[in-house]
Amino acid sequence: MAFLNVSATLPEKGRDLRLDLFRGVANWAIFLDHIPDNVVNWITTRNYGFSDAADLFVFISGYTASFVYARMMLERGFIVGATRLTKRVWQLYVAHIILFVIYIASISYLALRFGDSDMINEFNVAGLVDNATETLRQGLFLRFKPLNLDVLPLYIVLMGLFPPVLWFMLRKPDLTMVLSIVLWLAARHFGWNLTAYPAGQWYFNPYAWQVLFVFGAWCAMGGARRSGAVINSPVTLWLCLGYLAFALVMTMAGRFPTLGGMFPEWLFSAFNPNDKTNLAPYRFIHFVVIVILVIRFVPKEWPGLEWKIFDPVIVCGQQSLAVFCVGVFLSFVGHFELSMSSGSLFAQLFVSIAGIAIMTTVAYYISWSKKQDKPLKPPAKPAASAPAKAA
Repeated sequence: MAFLNVSATLPEKGRDLRLDLFRGVANWAIFLDHIPDNVVNWITTRNYGFSDAADLFVFISGYTASFVYARMMLERGFIVGATRLTKRVWQLYVAHIILFVIYIASISYLALRFGDSDMINEFNVAGLVDNATETLRQGLFLRFKPLNLDVLPLYIVLMGLFPPVLWFMLRKPDLTMVLSIVLWLAARHFGWNLTAYPAGQWYFNPYAWQVLFVFGAWCAMGGARRSGAVINSPVTLWLCLGYLAFALVMTMAGRFPTLGGMFPEWLFSAFNPNDKTNLAPYRFIHFVVIVILVIRFVPKEWPGLEWKIFDPVIVCGQQSLAVFCVGVFLSFVGHFELSMSSGSLFAQLFVSIAGIAIMTTVAYYISWSKKQDKPLKPPAKPAASAPAKAA
């Protein structure tokens, strides 16, 4: 049953390679950022502004969810769209549990094998030693999360609550975006967050990070198109460039104490440390600025998206879930390898390049495997020759 009074503008049919490209970039960056003391992760965006790959991942997830399920919800009804979304949530949950079990088993084995008790604490799995049964149970409820396993539970929660949000956005996209912003600001003001186990709160506060997810959906549902005049304004361009420059300076000030000491304490402390858990306003604005510049300078039809040099990143974006899970595990392997070795520049380069190569190989294999599951097209029948004319 179709919806009445639909106000949202559905995205055009056909794959948007920009989503695959930037999702692949996000997966690579998350892998690199999860390896500490690694010079290669200086190439990622977190070092040059307030937002990073996690913001990009959540935004694209919201954009893609709307892109895929909004049309289904309109053409086949809310129930069908909601059940398809629920099916996707189940796939994400299963992937998280598999990754969770492999991750904690690997950490525990290596900690015992090499007698490294600090590893248990570093990766937040000490609860497995003290109370394994309850810790595993809490892991099934997404309350217990080892180090670096925070993004997927956030994605699961946001996708699980998305059906009614998408239903409302199809009717009132701008109002939905406003309500999402209100919830984000209220969560920051009142300190709303989900509790974690055995103590503390979620590293990615879902009440706050939902605004990026909904912002992605809003852009997909015509928000970016309706904002075309503002996006393409020369004033907007200069404001965006100025804010990026300011974010660069403040981020560098946080990285280098000498530079940080050149600024007043009130200014420095307003941006350092970067409030990632509750998605600080300056962080959200920074990401919005990046989205504006991408929309303005990288259109969907940009020929560069067809360049072969981008193929590995795009394929990693197309197989995002598997690549993300492999990347999280490989980041642990890379971290362990560097901590057990000299941690030399060569080792850092090797771990980083090898990890990205493995992630890309997995993406290409899955892409090839999916093609093999499709039935072969029957060969075209040759055209019948015309009968010869009598002389």
